[in-house]
Amino acid sequence: MNLPSASQLPNHYRKVIFIGTGLVCLTPFISSPMALVLGFTLASLGWVPTQWNIVALTKKLLSYSIIGLGFGINLDAAIAASTHNFGLIVGSILFTLILGVLLSRALKFDPITGHLIASGTAICGGSAIAAVAPAINARNDQAATALACVFVLNSIALFLFPVLGHLFNMSQYDFGVWSAIAIHDTSSVVGAASAYGDEALTTATTIKLARALWIIPIALVSAMLFGGDKRKLNLPYFIGFYCLAIGIAHALPQFHSLYEGLFTASKHTLVLCLFLIGSGITVQKMRASGAKPLILGLMLWAAIGVTSLVYILYFNQ
Repeated sequence: MNLPSASQLPNHYRKVIFIGTGLVCLTPFISSPMALVLGFTLASLGWVPTQWNIVALTKKLLSYSIIGLGFGINLDAAIAASTHNFGLIVGSILFTLILGVLLSRALKFDPITGHLIASGTAICGGSAIAAVAPAINARNDQAATALACVFVLNSIALFLFPVLGHLFNMSQYDFGVWSAIAIHDTSSVVGAASAYGDEALTTATTIKLARALWIIPIALVSAMLFGGDKRKLNLPYFIGFYCLAIGIAHALPQFHSLYEGLFTASKHTLVLCLFLIGSGITVQKMRASGAKPLILGLMLWAAIGVTSLVYILYFNQ
């Protein structure tokens, strides 16, 4: 049986199918990778409603979900994890950014787009690209290319990392650290870590957002290096509210049952976010980015993924 194309399917049917699939993603039966595939499938069939600003909705839902996760994070454990891995966080960021410059030159690739891809790989994917792009006066097409590259690799990471974690028999804690260091976007970090276990999820979220704080100095330094405008910084506000949520849960432990509910609801909402992210990925968009950005992104990702894995398994004890 042939499925109807986007032109054949009435718009109200598209809305019903899209909303219905999104609601299913809020149930415990749909995992993060499954949600991404469902979104990608609807996008490829042309069944995603075009009247809605899904990108803006996704950004808001993702921010609220990460804030909600903060209520399930233990403050002492968060400080310990961030402090213990401080050297790994800083070292991996500097290593990725420097390697990005060297590889961009070796590939004779546009330095601005190359820096955006390196920033997304080094810190936190789309959020870092969105913050750095206006600071270095990047064109829309340069930012879009970097974002497309990061989204493709994020999608692969969501499936690949849990498999590799089990293959290397990684502990919950070690996998949480590795996914926070080696996966670009916060959404995919959370998706991969939640598939591995709750301890991996809390560790990964804590370290990833500690890593995301480096958006501010990296954006400022990038503006100076590329002659951009330091006043045009687009910084993600949710990091501060995430820290506030951790502080509230620590200061008012008597509401523990409420915090558990918020944490659980946030995990389900993050699965919905991955469905929405998947609905913005199509084969055409993946092809449009071309080979060279993906080659650069893949080389950077492989470098940080392998080096951080070796460090965590053998030296980060």
